Amino acid sequence: MLKAISKTAAASAGTSAVRTQLHPLSLKSPRWRVLYGQRWHTQLRKQPGAPALPPDNVCLAAAGVSTSSTAQRKKVMFPGALNSIYTHTLQFASNVESIPTYQVMDTDGNVLDAANEPQVSREEALYIYKNMHVLNAMDQVLYEAQRQGRISFYMTSFGEEALIGSAAALDNKDMVFGQYREAGVLLHRGFTIEQFMNQCYSNERDLGKGRQMPVHYGTRELNFQTISSPLATQIPQAAGAAYALRRDGGKQCAVCYFGEGAASEGDFHAGLNMAATLGCPVIFYCRNNGYAISTPSVEQYRGDGIASRGIGYGIDTIRVDGNDIWAVYAATKAARKIAVEHNRPVLIEAMTYRVSHHSTSDDSSAYRSKKEVEDWSKRDNPVSRMRAWLENKGWWANGDDAEIAKSAKAEVLHAFSAAEKLKKPSIGLMFEDVYDQLPPELERERKEIDALVRKYPDYYQVHDFARQ
Repeated sequence: MLKAISKTAAASAGTSAVRTQLHPLSLKSPRWRVLYGQRWHTQLRKQPGAPALPPDNVCLAAAGVSTSSTAQRKKVMFPGALNSIYTHTLQFASNVESIPTYQVMDTDGNVLDAANEPQVSREEALYIYKNMHVLNAMDQVLYEAQRQGRISFYMTSFGEEALIGSAAALDNKDMVFGQYREAGVLLHRGFTIEQFMNQCYSNERDLGKGRQMPVHYGTRELNFQTISSPLATQIPQAAGAAYALRRDGGKQCAVCYFGEGAASEGDFHAGLNMAATLGCPVIFYCRNNGYAISTPSVEQYRGDGIASRGIGYGIDTIRVDGNDIWAVYAATKAARKIAVEHNRPVLIEAMTYRVSHHSTSDDSSAYRSKKEVEDWSKRDNPVSRMRAWLENKGWWANGDDAEIAKSAKAEVLHAFSAAEKLKKPSIGLMFEDVYDQLPPELERERKEIDALVRKYPDYYQVHDFARQ
C-alpha cells in the first residue's frame, strides 16, 4: 500500500519537498517504507489536491507493523537491522541450528520419499549416466598423460561426478562461470571429447588458441565462460553478468561454480553481497569437497559450512547431498526457478568428497590417509548410486557397466591420439584478440619475433607450429 502511495506522491504532488522523501531503499523493505511512509503522509496531506489517504495507523498495519506502542518500542527501527527486536538480556550469538542436507536417494539408489522421484525419461537418465563414465575415462587417460609428460597439468573429478545433475537442470542458454571441476557440465551441454583433448594439448584446434593451461575450458557456443586460474574471480563476474541478464529482461540466469576454498576469498563476499542487494538472477553452486587445495574444512572455517554465509547475505540457500545426483538436480531446478522468476540469487552448497588429488601438482597423502579415501570411494560413490537407481528402475543391468566403460575409454583414447598429432597454434596468434590495431611497441616485437624464427627455424622448432 505504501509503495503505491509513494508512486502517487511522485506523480501527482510533483513538489521537491515530496520527492526528497522517496528514498530509493523504501521500495525494498516494508519496514523501511514505514519509516518514510509516515513522513509521506504528513507531506501529502499538506499538498493542494492531494489524494485522500487513510490514517497513519492503517498504513502501518498494512505494512505488517503492529500499531501498539509496546510493539513499536520492541522492534528495532534502525535501517541496518529491520528484522531485529530489542532484548534486555546481554547475550552474544555464536551458534544457530545447523542447516539440514537435502537428499533424494540413499547410497543404494533407493528414493527415500516417493514425492521426490525424479521426473526424467529413461533416455535422459542414461545420457547422464553415460557422461559420468565418459568423465571418468577422460580423467584416467589425461591424468596418466600428465604423469608421462604429454600434457603439463590436469585436474580430475573423481568423487564429484554428481555435479552433472546440476547441468541437467539448467537451460543451455544460462551463462556458466566454472572453476576447475565442471567438465561434466560441458559434457552434458555437448562439448565433444575432441574439444576437451584439443584444449588440454593446446593444439591448433584449441578454442582458446593455446593461451590457457589444460582444463581451463571455455566456449561461446555453449555459454560457458573461459575458466581462469585465480580463485573466486568468477563469483563477482557471475553476479555482474546476472545483473545484465536481468536488465535484458530475458528468462536466463547465470550459474557460478566454486569450491569451499574459494569461499574464503574476498571475491566470494563481494559477489554474494552484490547479487543480493541488486537482485541478480544467479545460482551460486559451492562444491564443498572437504579439502579445498590441501586444507581440511575443519581448519578452514568454524561456522556451519558455506550455506550459513548465504543466509547472512539474505540469499535463499539450500544444502544438498552432493553425491546424490537427483538431489543436485532437484535443488538446481528449484534454484533456477527462483532466480529467473523472482530475480533473486540462490546459494547451493553441495556436500561431497574429493577422492582425487587436488591436481597433478598435489599429493593428498600429505594431509589425509589413503585408507580414508578408499573408504569414501566404497561407501558413497556418485556413479554407483546412479547405477543402483537405474537398476531399481529396471533401466540398467549390472553387466552393462563393463560395456559402457569400455566404449567410453575407446572414445577418449581415439580423441586423445588425434589431438596429440596436431600442431601447436600459430605463433602469430600471440598478438591477436586484444587490440583492434597493434600498438607500435607490440608491432615492433611481432616483427622481431618473425625475424628470429625465420633466421633460426630449427632452434624455435617452427615446423611444430601451424601456419597462420
